[in-house]
Amino acid sequence: MAEIPALPPDVLLDVRGLTKLFPPRRSLFQRKAANPVRAVEDVSFEIRQGETLGLVGESGCGKSTVTRLLLGIHRPTAGTMRYRRKDGGSVDLDRLSEDERLAYCTDLRIVFQDPQSSLNPRLQVRDIVGEVLKVNKLVPPAEIEAKVRDLLAKVGLRPEYARRYPHAFSGGERQRVGIARALATHPRLVVLDEAVSALDVSVRAQTLNLLRDLQEEFGLTYLFVSHDLSVIEYICDRVVVMYVGQVVEIATSEALFARPLHPYTEALLSALPIPDPAQRRQNRRIRLPGEVADPANRPPGCAFHPRCRFATEACRTTPPPLRDLGGRSVACHHAEALALKGVETIQTGHANA
Repeated sequence: MAEIPALPPDVLLDVRGLTKLFPPRRSLFQRKAANPVRAVEDVSFEIRQGETLGLVGESGCGKSTVTRLLLGIHRPTAGTMRYRRKDGGSVDLDRLSEDERLAYCTDLRIVFQDPQSSLNPRLQVRDIVGEVLKVNKLVPPAEIEAKVRDLLAKVGLRPEYARRYPHAFSGGERQRVGIARALATHPRLVVLDEAVSALDVSVRAQTLNLLRDLQEEFGLTYLFVSHDLSVIEYICDRVVVMYVGQVVEIATSEALFARPLHPYTEALLSALPIPDPAQRRQNRRIRLPGEVADPANRPPGCAFHPRCRFATEACRTTPPPLRDLGGRSVACHHAEALALKGVETIQTGHANA
């Protein structure tokens, strides 16, 4: 396997030009050949060591496809996924053979959205979590149950729960079991795929605080995939916004929520719930016309232009590149000229400073 250039010391994973095309959807009565589904196209971002990077967008925007590409569930059509090894060198995860990839399975772990369906109902927790330890030969067989009990204690569950079945737990407790399973291999990068969206609001807050504590204790790096921007604002350091398989904006969480640079991001922020009923009645939400573009028939130019109130002829004909604008990136021809509203401005109606 050929060596590739090392990554900067603060970058754990660097994704460049990631593209995934799926075979065209065909119907019985379709005569001409259909276009391939461009689930992800030319996606680029980096994940820095120890940070929480948010990946947001509407359903069908390609978030889950990106995570499956990173975890090796799908193979990319194009692009690179350069991962920094513990010795300082780097590898392209897509160039690894199946046997070589196994060495990185303990480094990259995932916590799934639905804690009930992701746990085998026929196994006790000691077997669900212990199987990871057994398969990867991380501890001797005689020590597996003790290790499972220790992991349960780390996620706030009583050690004796190791002999319970998943049905005996609440939704929040089942998700903690899923987190314990992910932590069993001492990973460096944990993908949290809508990990709190199925939980009640109060349980959601407890789980987010637990994830923060575990990140600090174990030096974890998170890729947090969600459509809930209030969760993203609370837990993420930086945010990647996707629309129809493409990245439209990347910024720190603070900068993004204070003043977005892309009209699509502004529309997402306007959908955040407003706690004050008086302000809520003023209905400041930006309602986008039309529907999300079909990834198999993406419109020419900027994919967002049919729904954008700022669209010009350039937007309709020329795809905007992802440009760096003072430490943040945006794919919009008119980003510098637009005065878009952040969360506080949208909810209070006050003008941007």
